[in-house]
Parts: sequence; structure tokens; C-alpha cells
Amino acid sequence: MAKFKMKVYQDWLFFVLFLPLSSVLCFSELSFITEPSDVTLLPKDPAVLDCQAHGLPPVTIKWLKNGVRLAESEHIQFLPNGSLYIPKIKHTKEDSDEGFYQCLSQNKYGAILSQRSRLTIASISEFVLHPVPMLVTEGSVARFSCATPTPFNPIVFLTLMLPFYVPRITVLPNGVLQIHSVQLEDAGQYRCVATNIGSRLKSKEATLTVNPKPPQRPRIIAGPQNVTVSLHQTVVLECVATGNPWPIISWSRADSKPIDVYNAKVLGSGNLVITDVNSKHSGVYLCRATTPGTRNYTIAAANLTVLVPPSIVERPESQTRPRAGTARFMCQAKGVPPPLISWLKNGEEVHLNGRIKMYNSKLVITQIIPEDDAIYQCMAESEQGSVLSLARLIVVMSEDRPSAPRNIHAETISSSAILLAWERPLYNADKVIAYSIHYMKAEGLNNEEYQVVIGNDTTSYIIDDLEPARNYSFYIVAYMPMGASRMSDQVSQHTLEDVPLRTPELSLTSQSSTDIQVTWQPLPAKVSRGRLSAYRLSYRTAADSTVTSVELPQNSTEYLLEGLQPDTIYLLRMAAATRVGWCEPSAWTSHRTPKTSSSKVPSAPTLQLEPLNCTSIVARWQTSPQSVAVQGYHLCYHEEGQPEQLIIKLQAQTYIYTISGLDPRRKYHVKILAVGQAGDGYQTDQTISTPGCVSARDQLEAAPPPPDHVTVLANNSSAVSLRWSRPAFSSGKAVSYTVRCTPVGIHNASAIRYLQTTRQSVMVQNLDPNTRYEFVVRLHVDQMSSPWSSVVYHQTLPAAPSQPPAGVRVTLIEDDTALVSWREPTEPNVVVTRYTILYASQKAWMAGRWQILQREGSHTMALLEKLEAGNVYLVKISASNQFGDGPFSNIVELALKRGNTHRSKNPRHSDMSSDGIYHIDQRSMTGIIVGVCIALACIVMCALILISKGRPRKSFSHKVIAVGAAEGPHAGLSLPNNHHTENAEALIPMISHHFLDAKAERRASLYEAGKTVLRYEGHLGSAPLPPSSREIIYGPYHSESSHSSEGSQETGDSGHYSNEESNEEVSNPSTSQSSRPESFGSDDGTTVAELKQSFEVENEEMLSHPLHHSAPDAIRFCCTSEGSHPALHTSQAVGS
Repeated sequence: MAKFKMKVYQDWLFFVLFLPLSSVLCFSELSFITEPSDVTLLPKDPAVLDCQAHGLPPVTIKWLKNGVRLAESEHIQFLPNGSLYIPKIKHTKEDSDEGFYQCLSQNKYGAILSQRSRLTIASISEFVLHPVPMLVTEGSVARFSCATPTPFNPIVFLTLMLPFYVPRITVLPNGVLQIHSVQLEDAGQYRCVATNIGSRLKSKEATLTVNPKPPQRPRIIAGPQNVTVSLHQTVVLECVATGNPWPIISWSRADSKPIDVYNAKVLGSGNLVITDVNSKHSGVYLCRATTPGTRNYTIAAANLTVLVPPSIVERPESQTRPRAGTARFMCQAKGVPPPLISWLKNGEEVHLNGRIKMYNSKLVITQIIPEDDAIYQCMAESEQGSVLSLARLIVVMSEDRPSAPRNIHAETISSSAILLAWERPLYNADKVIAYSIHYMKAEGLNNEEYQVVIGNDTTSYIIDDLEPARNYSFYIVAYMPMGASRMSDQVSQHTLEDVPLRTPELSLTSQSSTDIQVTWQPLPAKVSRGRLSAYRLSYRTAADSTVTSVELPQNSTEYLLEGLQPDTIYLLRMAAATRVGWCEPSAWTSHRTPKTSSSKVPSAPTLQLEPLNCTSIVARWQTSPQSVAVQGYHLCYHEEGQPEQLIIKLQAQTYIYTISGLDPRRKYHVKILAVGQAGDGYQTDQTISTPGCVSARDQLEAAPPPPDHVTVLANNSSAVSLRWSRPAFSSGKAVSYTVRCTPVGIHNASAIRYLQTTRQSVMVQNLDPNTRYEFVVRLHVDQMSSPWSSVVYHQTLPAAPSQPPAGVRVTLIEDDTALVSWREPTEPNVVVTRYTILYASQKAWMAGRWQILQREGSHTMALLEKLEAGNVYLVKISASNQFGDGPFSNIVELALKRGNTHRSKNPRHSDMSSDGIYHIDQRSMTGIIVGVCIALACIVMCALILISKGRPRKSFSHKVIAVGAAEGPHAGLSLPNNHHTENAEALIPMISHHFLDAKAERRASLYEAGKTVLRYEGHLGSAPLPPSSREIIYGPYHSESSHSSEGSQETGDSGHYSNEESNEEVSNPSTSQSSRPESFGSDDGTTVAELKQSFEVENEEMLSHPLHHSAPDAIRFCCTSEGSHPALHTSQAVGS
């Protein structure tokens, strides 16, 4: 039997694992053997676009033109192999076959789309550029050019006067005619002829006039032009120079890389021709014309851009995901220009929504449903073409999944942390192996969703990498081995504001010698970290330390400082504030006011700075048209905190300059002024920060490691000293730290504390004594944060009680004896080892004489003896431990009068003794003895009544009755194989109480699902059970069972009794007089049928006597379960 079960299990496991795998294997065969390619044809020519696909039959192929599906007709035919055939190409204004074509292949697993194919129709077009007449000097260069809107091949120049075999004549493939060393006989009429596969076209004529040659310096008359070409084409970089003597032309690259000698050649006297270009040929090329034997030269530059078709560098992978899970398809592509990435589902565009989103080029599908099972394609598309890559998503169905987590609650902890708490799923919570927390910004569109996976041992989590002053939405998914739950309800929570991350970048200009115009841009939301409330502008002179500050409203973007001293260096800085507080002010920025001069100097240029990349800044400026004549510009820059660099002198016609060689993530100060005939003009100062980039020099800063060697030392019961070491990484920037302190086991946001410091130690104060805390440290450098360090646990030292005992009461129990009672101090986590009771009469109190009693910390009562009548006594108590004494409680008065009456404030009568040794007098002892005798008499009477009522019953031997789930009211029972004198087990059906349904008909439930083990305490041959023992057995019972029943509605999935059932059984028991089954003894001949029959008779008698009740009975029983804890003994009486 075991082998059969094992084989069934193996077959089932093979089916579950192989089915998704087989689907992937079958789907992977759906691919293209041949895809359509670009083609150029003449009108009325036939066209064939090939397309063949391979996959699990049947495979159908359909065609699309410009994204619209084509229908087969007489003009467009689909060949049996899937190719498209057009017998006669159309090309009219109303209808043309020119366009982009794609084929769509489909089988039962999905569909895939081919790459894009362009059908181009060669047509005749007029010249867009005709040769123009030229007047040149003898010995120089003559140049004619022509161009058509579409490429013609070849382009040939014709002339009736000049043969083409002359070496001085060069014809370039792009339609340029060059005549070097022009002679007088070269004059005449010229035209060009363009041809392609379908036409031949002549241009207009142009006249060349040649004049005698004067001497001149080298000059480039036709330099190279910026050109953009596709792969494998031919590029012509023209360079024609003239001069006397004749100049020498040479070529080089601006990046100092060598020119490809295999694909490049010089045509004519200096034209560079590169054939079969590829991406490595891209760059800036320099043409240099030099006079022989001198240093006289001139340079012309051009940028060559090679367009590269898209190619996928990271392909999506097929995935198998459970329902309600998350799938992420990665796709990265490259090309020039960068391709645009889109996603297709079964050949159609993916519709993005709340579940399906695109982050850059990544496709993320959350809360997967069965309809998401499809073939997905990543399509990278640009002007140079398109490329696709496919992957399949297989959705695995699982019905036995947990319900969603419940009661999601979010609570803000700080500006970057939110505490998330929830309750476990209502169903199948025991099968949950992990929780997945999903969160994203609530504002904006297409925000990226983040995910954190945690274990199943907690129902709370702190998300501490959030942005300040932002609203976030959260939901949680529970995971089990075979699937995930539905997503929980979403909750939103807003992080707190924080001080701004940095200050605005200032721009300083002077319009006169006594003012400075300060302007700045508003901080972005990510930097402001909340709503700005004010700005603070501070300034002083370089020679004076007195600082003047001006507070400005939050919507200000400029301020004019007036009444300043001329020709003086001023230092300025700014700080910004939110409702939380002020940020650190920026570093001082220097600015010199202009000199007072009667002559007019140039005004301050308008400067604009823009980061080009992580190491370069582009500076652009312009001067006012009303400004005086500018002879040049002086520009200088320096990193914040570093000395100024040398001044860069620029020409008057220069309005742009690139500052390179900078460090990433640094702030730089840039200054510029115009120079006029009267001297230096007014200066403009501006600051800018370079962005970050991933490079070898910046890689360490991109991910700083967490602090290490975190240690905690206890100072006292409410403070600890935390120390750590800075991790080993190179950074010259200031480093700060954040310390998080959390009480262990407490999920209250108000109990979590964050401390910021710039040192490698901190004192954490105001902690609770005798409490276990966890400490973690995080490092911050240049707007980046490290992960949290390893958790360090520490328990604070115990402290002396800070509060007195609570509820102090004094009760007079005898004429000269009083009972003092109290409760422990209300403060948590305080250990009390001793209580001190001070009491005295008013006379002794006035004399300063107190009587002292001390009790151990486990006692909360004490006796005050030998009190004198007629006195008023004062009592107070304090708690102590090994760390010190606590304060005394308020004084409680006790007035003793002669006689039996007494008065006490806050009297309290207690049933508990304090130390077990009381000095009781004779009168008190007599009262105790009489009370004990009365109680014993009552117990004996109750025992006699119970024995008389239980005499007709048969005795039950000691046994264990296990009630288990069955398929009917008379389920089979199994007997124990061996007899045990202490424990014998049997399975019996559970019989519930009687109840009335909605129609007031009397019903009886003969079967309860679930399994309960009951152990009677009694040996063989013991006294018989009373008649109502069945009601006791099936009465209120709350022990947990190790078995669960899915069919039980009264007991739930775990087989437990509900409180409602227990109450009904006690209030309305059914006690039918029926014969009980005989005790299980050592006789193994007792059969299951006999036991079954006895229970059938018993159940029938219960139905026939529904309203019969017996006298109150009692039984003491013990409940156990498989692998459970020791039995729990209970007593229960059931009466009518």
C-alpha cells in the first residue's frame, strides 16, 4: 500500500513539474526561419517578401502593412509557405504599395511579430541642387555640386569642353565635381547626370570662369560637413583648400584615434572617403591645410555619426508564475539613435494599467491573472529598423491558496520611515511561508513599484527608504509554496517633512558698484523634502566677521542687496527652511562689487550653466545690446571649498564654453565678466552641481558600505553609549550617521527613535530601565545612504523604583491588629526585592519615631499588631531593590476607637495572606475552626448525593476516547491492538446537543467533525460514571486538536468547539437514559461491530427522549491530542 501511495505521489509530482516545462519547450519552437527584409523596386515590378515560421502545428501567418492587417486579394497574394507576393507594384498618389511590412505568426500558444521590412519604390525626381556658375582664380580649385531627394547611382558630370581622363578632375559619389589647379582652358559649361535603376536625369548647366592667380594664404574653400549615415554605406568628407604655394591637406581624428586605413582612402588631393562604415568610424574628423615649409595652417572639422540598427543586449526570459504573483521581463537594447522599446502581447501592443506597468524598458505584471498567460515580445525600434525578442509567461493555478492579509495599518515613524502592520490571513494562515510588501508613490503616473519579501514569523515591517513629505500606497500579498494570495486592501500614508537636503544654487550679478543682485531657482520637491517656509540670506565683507541676515518668504527667487561698498569682496550664503527647521547653510560664495569709474564698462553677462555629463559643464552667456563694446571675456571656476583656478581668456565672439575634467557630484562656482576698452566689466557668479555617474572613480561613492563594529556600553539604567567604526571606502566628503533605536517586541511607531550625528559615537538617553533594545546605524554621504548595519541587541540596566506601591489600604481586622495591603508599582520592567512599611501613631510621628516592617518583594500584605486603641496611626510604604529605594507612598490614616467600631480611609478586605505566619489570638482561631467545619459538612452532603444518583450506572475502566472526523454518523471505529492499564484509546462519533432549526422543528445532530481525545481518570473496576457523563464529555471543551476537518461547520477547520456550542450544551443538555458501551478491557475479542451497535442504540434513545433531563452529575476528565502537551484536568457539572 505504501509503495502504491509513493508511486501515485511521484506521478502527481511529475505531472505538476512537467506540465509547465513542457509548455515552455513547445512554445519555444514558435520562431521565424525567414523574416522579410528591405527591398527597392520599380513601379509595375513584382515583389516577394519572404516569411517562414516554425512551431507546433497549426501555424498561421498573417501580414501587416504600416501596422494594419492585410487581406488577401488579387493584388496581394499569400503564398503557401507564408510569403507575401505582389504581382504588380502600384505607385500612384491615391494608392501605393510603398511602406513597412511585417508578418504575424500564430499557433495555440500565442503569436509573434517579425521585424519591419521597408518596400521602397524607385521613382524619378527633379534635382534639389543644381550646379551654379563659379568664378575662380587660376591655379585654385573649382567645385560644382548637385543633389537629388533620393539617392541616385551614379552621378556623372558632363562637359563638352573637357575630357574626364584629366588627373586634375575628381568626381565624388555624392555629386561633387572638383577641378584642381584650374587652368584657363578649364572654363566652360558643366552639368551633372544622375541615374538609378529606373531613370536618368540631367541638371541645369553652370558656367566656370577662370581669372589669373594672385598670391594668398592657405584657405579651405570647401570643408567637411557633419554627416549622418547608416551602416555599411560610403561616406565622403570633402576638403578643398587653396593658397599660394599650394597647401598640403592632412586628416586626423579629434579623439586622437587612428583613422581606419583598411576602409578609408584619400580621393583627389584631400577628400577622405570611408567605405563600409560601422560604429567605430563615428567621431570628429579634422581637415588641416598647411602651407609647405611653414607653420601656416587652417583647420576645418566635421562630425561623422553612424546610425546603428537596434540590437537587443538583454533578452527577456520565459517565466512560470503562480496566480496573484509578479512577473518581471527585462529588455535592454542599443543602437544609434537609441531605440524606443515597447512590448507586445500575442502580437498586439500591451495595454498598461494599474497591474501592468513599464519602468524604462522593464515590463512588470503584478497580481497575475489567468488571462496574463501569453507570449510577450520586446520590440526595439528606431529609424534604422526594429528587432524583437520573445518570452512566455505561464500562469500556474492553485486553489488551495491563503486569503489576503487583513487589517493593514500604516503609521508614520519619521520623514523616511513608515511602520506597516497587518493580521494573518483568515484561511490557510498556517501554510504561509512569506509575505511580500508592495509600495509605490501615490502621486503621479507610472511610478515604479518596489517590493520587500519577509518571513512568515512577523506581521509588521518598517520601510525606511522613503522620500520625505511624500504619500505612499501599500499592499501585502501572502505566499505559500503553490501560489500567492490576492492582494490585500491598499492603504496610504504620508511621510513627515524634513529639513531641506541642500540650499538653492545662487547666481550673483552687479548692475552698479553698490549693489548685488541675488537670484536662485526653487528647490525641487525631492530636495526641499517638504513645503518651504522661508529663506535666509546672509552676507558680510571678506574683511569683517559681522554677518547680516535677511529672511525672505518661501516664494522668493531674487533679492537685491543695496548700499554696498564699491570694489569690495562680499561673502554670501543661503539657508532654506521647512516647518521642521533650517537646513545647513551653503558655503560662502564670494563676489566683488565693481569699482567706481566715470568711464562706462560692459554690463554683467547673463550666464546659463548646464551639466553636459557627470564631468562636464556647458557655460553659455550673452551681453546686453545696450552694453559697451566687448573686447573679450574672462571666465574662471573652482570647486566649492577649493582655491580659484586660473582665468580663462576668451574672444569677444565666443558665447559658449565647455568646462571639462570635473568630478561627479560636486558643487562648482563659475564666474564671468566682459572686458571693455575701459577695463573689466561687471561680474556674474553662479553655482552648479555636477550629476552623478557610474564610473571607476565614482563607483565607491555610488554604494557606500554600512558602518561596522557597532558596540553598545551601558552607562546607567536609562542611557547607553553607542560606538561604531567608519567603513573602509575613499571619500573626501563629510559623512553623517543615523542611529535607529527600537524596543524589542514593540511595534509602536512612537517608541522608535532616530538620532543623527556626524561623529562615530552617540549617547542614547531617556530609555526605559530593564528593557531590551535593538540598535542599527546607517551612513550618509553626498545624498546617498548605506544599508543598515548588523543589528546589535542590548538590555538596559535595572533601576530603583521610581514610583511608590499603588493602592495602599489599611483594614482593622482585630481591636489591636490591622492588615496593610498594596499593589506593585505601576512602572514596567521594575524588579522589587523588598517592601518597607513605616507606621506610627500621631504622637510618635510628631516625635519622629516610626516603626519599621520589611517584607519580601513577592508579598503585598503585612499585619500591624499591638496597636493601641484610641490612637490614629499613619502608614506609608516604599519599594526597593538592589539598585536603591523608591519613594514612599502617600500616608494612609487608621483611627482606632474604644469598642467595635473603627474608621479607615480606603478600606480593603483581602483574601490573600502576605507571609503565611500570622499571630492570631484565641478568638480568631475559634471562628476559623467553625467555618472549616461547616464547609466540610457541605462537601460530605454533596458527595453522598452524587453517589446515590450514580449507583445504577455501569463502571467504566480507565480509557481514552478519541473522537475523529468520519464520513457519516456511524463511522467505523478502530480498537487498540494492545490493552494498556493506564491508557486505552478508541474512536467514537461525537454527539452534539439538541437544537431547533428555523422552522422550529426539533433536530438532533448525531455527528460532529473533528477529532478530540478524552482520557477518563479511573482504573479498572473503579466507581461507575454518573448518568450525565455524556453531557459532560460533549460539553464546553476548548483543547486544540492536531487534526483539522474541512467539512465541519460547527467546530471550524481545526475541530475546536465554539463558545456558542458550549453555552448551548450547558443551558439545554440532553440526558437520555441509554445503555453505555461496556468498558474496553484486555479481551481482544470485542469487535468493532459490537461497539458500533452500542452507539447506534444510544443515539436512537437520545432521539426518542429529547426532553429528558437527569440530576446534576459531574465527571473529571483529561484531554490529550497527538503530540500535545500534558493533559488538562477539568471539572464540569451539568444540570437541568
